[in-house]
Amino acid sequence: MSLAPQPLAPHPLAIVILAAGQGSRMNSDLPKVLHPLAGVPLIAHVLRMAQGLEPARLVVVTGHGAEAVERAVAEHAPEAVFAHQAEQKGTAHAVAQARNALAGFEGDLLVLYGDTPFVRAETVQAMQAARADHALVVLGFQAADPGRYGRLVTDGEGLERIVEFKDASPEERAITLCNSGVLCGGAGQIMGLIDAVGNANAAGEYYLTDTVALARAKGLSAGVVRCDEGETLGINTRAELALAEAGFQARARVEALESGVTLTAPETVFMALDTMIGRDAVIGPNVVFGPGVTVETGAEIRAFCHLEGCHVSRGAVVGPFARLRPGAELAEDVRVGNFVEIKNAVLDEGAKVNHLSYIGDASVGEGANIGAGTVTCNYDGVMKHHTTIGARAFIGSDTMLVAPVRVGAEAMTGSGSVITEDVPEGALALGRAAQVVKPELARRLMARLKAVKASKTGKGGRDQGEG
Repeated sequence: MSLAPQPLAPHPLAIVILAAGQGSRMNSDLPKVLHPLAGVPLIAHVLRMAQGLEPARLVVVTGHGAEAVERAVAEHAPEAVFAHQAEQKGTAHAVAQARNALAGFEGDLLVLYGDTPFVRAETVQAMQAARADHALVVLGFQAADPGRYGRLVTDGEGLERIVEFKDASPEERAITLCNSGVLCGGAGQIMGLIDAVGNANAAGEYYLTDTVALARAKGLSAGVVRCDEGETLGINTRAELALAEAGFQARARVEALESGVTLTAPETVFMALDTMIGRDAVIGPNVVFGPGVTVETGAEIRAFCHLEGCHVSRGAVVGPFARLRPGAELAEDVRVGNFVEIKNAVLDEGAKVNHLSYIGDASVGEGANIGAGTVTCNYDGVMKHHTTIGARAFIGSDTMLVAPVRVGAEAMTGSGSVITEDVPEGALALGRAAQVVKPELARRLMARLKAVKASKTGKGGRDQGEG
């Protein structure tokens, strides 16, 4: 047995995410943390990272637009609990609102922000490791332009204090080591320090940053873990939101290319937070991935497609100019062509919907061929109804399938048919009126219409409105 010292296991972790800010600089009625980034609310990025740390408790402090924020959080992190900050009195006051939700918890507390989406799990783990040497650990960064960031004042023992820009002296403003706001320390210790925080500052608020100086005054140590400035980007304006989107997309494209995905025009492809694309998939220009998309190895998404909430299997080809909506499931070697929309439908192996069709609330069997202009008429104005198309069926062009209806395996519908009843296996269904031909009626009708128009305008012959 080795007698070498073993690293200490990290303390149990609770996470508090502050999401109470109004975001007035966004000039929006939408709570700041709900503005979309990579297809999901800002706070969803923070929640995803937090969940990866497997916290014992996850608390979100809400304020402005609390009901909407809580609905969004529940969708992405149903295990989260909520605390409410009715008045915006600063970050220390916000964390204090989580006191009841943390009752009885013994371990580390990590404070994150719902408008700071790019903090990495590896960075937080480094902060947890630094807790072996410090009571409090703050995440800092070297700013190219420190601007109005809070400054981290260090001494020989670590972090001495944090000074908000509004309260900083000229010498302190010259410091380039800046505060991200992210803080880690013992939960009970942080709550005890918060109780001593005052509001004798330029904003009249209770700053979480004051806990560092309070800790040092009690003989406790504080330290700094440094990260890249881009990791700490907080979103306060539309311009910063656009910058964050550009940064996310750039990283997502690089990651896709490095994992073996072909992007023929990378700068034109847009991905969501959870986009999954397999190796050797080919993504054409101007493709947009909404949330919930998986594209398997070897599939091809051609130019100008929009995908959301769907699954594309190995060897399938989609587009160009196709739309896959939530619930679209494409099996191997399926073909979905130009100006086709698929919604809540399963297409079995080798099925083809090559152009100008809508397939919604449907099951399409193996090897079935759906002709141009086919529509599954799934909605009666109140309810959605299902269409089933059997294996190797052939649906003629411009067929209207009025759901609920079933077309059997190897059956066929004639072009231009309206199918309102089930079609047995191997049968041909024709659902169109008999053609009637009226000799010379077209010429007589056109002459009559021209005469009526001439009597109203005083003109004869062709004009710009004809042809």
